[in-house]
Amino acid sequence: MNQPGTRQCSPFLFFVIAILLQLALYSNDTSAGTQITAARYWAGPEYTRLTLESSKPVKYSVSTLQSPKRIVMDMENISLSDVLKSLPAKTESRDPLVGALRVGNFNSRTVRLVVELKTDAVPKAFALDPVDQFGHRLVLDLYPSKKLTTEPYEQDPLIALIQKNKKPAPAAHTRNVTPAATSKTVLTATSRKPEKNRIITIAIDAGHGGKDPGAIGPQGSMEKNITLSIARKLKARIDKEPGMRSVLIRDGDYFISLAERRIKARQANADLFVSIHADAAPRREAHGASIYALSENGATSTTASWLAKKENAVDLIGGVKLDNKDRYLKQTLIDLSMNATINDSIRLANHVLNEIGTISHLHKKNVEQAGFAVLKSPDIPSVLVETAFISNQTEEAKLNSEIHQNKLVDAISVGLKRYFNSGSWQTRMDVADTR
Repeated sequence: MNQPGTRQCSPFLFFVIAILLQLALYSNDTSAGTQITAARYWAGPEYTRLTLESSKPVKYSVSTLQSPKRIVMDMENISLSDVLKSLPAKTESRDPLVGALRVGNFNSRTVRLVVELKTDAVPKAFALDPVDQFGHRLVLDLYPSKKLTTEPYEQDPLIALIQKNKKPAPAAHTRNVTPAATSKTVLTATSRKPEKNRIITIAIDAGHGGKDPGAIGPQGSMEKNITLSIARKLKARIDKEPGMRSVLIRDGDYFISLAERRIKARQANADLFVSIHADAAPRREAHGASIYALSENGATSTTASWLAKKENAVDLIGGVKLDNKDRYLKQTLIDLSMNATINDSIRLANHVLNEIGTISHLHKKNVEQAGFAVLKSPDIPSVLVETAFISNQTEEAKLNSEIHQNKLVDAISVGLKRYFNSGSWQTRMDVADTR
């Protein structure tokens, strides 16, 4: 019997309360899920990459389905955010592998990403730890299971140039190379011609690119765009010089690893390698240009060491580690004098530094040295030009100026010519004649 003044709840009311509690628990679970802060999609001629950036590591699984062909990635405890919902719109019709992307809740704790394929593809998924401005990243790479018969992209202009000028190496100048030295990692430039009157080839490397924007200025300018603009202008300037030609390591907005940049320079039989950058510094008031050559024994200043670590970390974005490649270079190219190349790099850097000093403030009045991975070609004098600090608002504006870019290009090209006219270059050619 009910006590006086009390009312008995109906079964329907209990049912409604239970439903509301379940909805509240589901809402709390969803809001507590890991947030995807950025989603990037890149379709290249060799593979397609999806990158999901998050505040915490993501637990995931990948499977392949047929009829129709699909790659499925399930991610646990992930919130279905607007960033993920926008991912399907990033696909490109020219992508030879991916037809469409779909994303949605598979269940209350799992978000499913479905990649609809145009042809058979092999998935490779891996996680990357935070580096620089990038957080935790979950990367899904898709590779064609067989070589594509179509060419959906324009051919790399550097590769086109190499193929156009490819000739058998003269027997008198062919070097004996061990089988290990002919691997994909290290390509020896067997077709170098040491004749003094031949055309001089300069490899111009626009720093960063693609998913790696480089440093970003206070007004949002990206280093990758500024370096490419300067590199293109420098190429046009050099190509007008008699007896000189240039090749661009990167002629578009795409990612190239540091090791691949060196390999491309060697494939083009480059005599010099010039890498263009516009980096940032921890202090916003830092300003001025700097020139760097390689150092095998550490950096010559705190800034040089900091910049080298920052630049070398770029390869971690693509999951590449350079330690074994550095050791491999030292073992397989023992017949080449790295010290002589570094000395030539310093002489080249001094000529360029002196010319840039006539049109811009110098952050350091002497050539700096640091262990930049991109400079580690053992037989190509290589320099890295920090045109200015993009982190400085005043210099950011100058770097975006066509007038200032042209001044930089003129200064660099004059510095290169002074090096070629110096005794150092003539001596290097004399040594090359004896090989």
